[in-house]
Amino acid sequence: MGWTTTEDLDAYEAAAGDYVRTEPAAHTILLTIAATVRQSPGRFGDETPRFGWWRDGDGGEVAGAYAHTPPYPPVLSRMPDRAAVELARVLRDQGSPVTGVNAGRPAAETFGAAWAELTGDEVTVAEDHRLYRLGELVPPDPMPEGRARVADESDRELLVKWIAAFNKDVGSEGTAAPERAVDSRLGYGGLTLWERDGEPVALCGITRTVAGMARVAPVYTPPELRGRGYAGAATAAVSQAALDRGVEQVLLFTDLDNPTSNALYQRLGYRPVEDHVNLAFTPLA
Repeated sequence: MGWTTTEDLDAYEAAAGDYVRTEPAAHTILLTIAATVRQSPGRFGDETPRFGWWRDGDGGEVAGAYAHTPPYPPVLSRMPDRAAVELARVLRDQGSPVTGVNAGRPAAETFGAAWAELTGDEVTVAEDHRLYRLGELVPPDPMPEGRARVADESDRELLVKWIAAFNKDVGSEGTAAPERAVDSRLGYGGLTLWERDGEPVALCGITRTVAGMARVAPVYTPPELRGRGYAGAATAAVSQAALDRGVEQVLLFTDLDNPTSNALYQRLGYRPVEDHVNLAFTPLA
């Protein structure tokens, strides 16, 4: 049967939801995209998100899925190589605005190679990520002064400023407006501030809980306040709050080029799951 694509979130979840939920950690981004689109339809931008699933032959089980929320690149599930190759062809033929791909390394690299062959685009690595899952939480010792507080509407101006700064730090300033991200997160208490003497000094976010999973992101400290343990304290507080709510898998991604953050999260009790890569596509003509 191959790929079926749609703008109908209900149809996508009816067909592919069970498959995606079988591996909540590996499919964390797909799960949170669907949950976010359902709760905050304009969160990712003005273009309508598209979804799809792949079956191996007529009547076969779903063995692949994707979500595309422009201006972000498509996000792919685990899938057979031939499904990734076929998806590249389908998206090319549909004229989809594909600027890259975000997936576990095998699917991303297979899709990227197929896309380059089809289009002639140059494929480069934009970001190398490692997915971590929380084992036993180990709070920072010593703990920096201050306390965690769930952010609210009164913090919106600061949150927008800090999310914009975070996006600039990670090279994502060309994606959806930070105001959309902040408003979506405030709607469910998804942003926490670490305060010292009543002043915010760090930010830590977390996604909605889906299929027993939630993902910590973003984590941001202003440059002049870094190196004091605030990010670790905020992350530990958000992680503990998730555990207290019954979240079964608390996840986060790190940039493999940032040894400081990788070491920090491992000290807090996060353990590696798998590597993901974000590839960028650049037309040469």
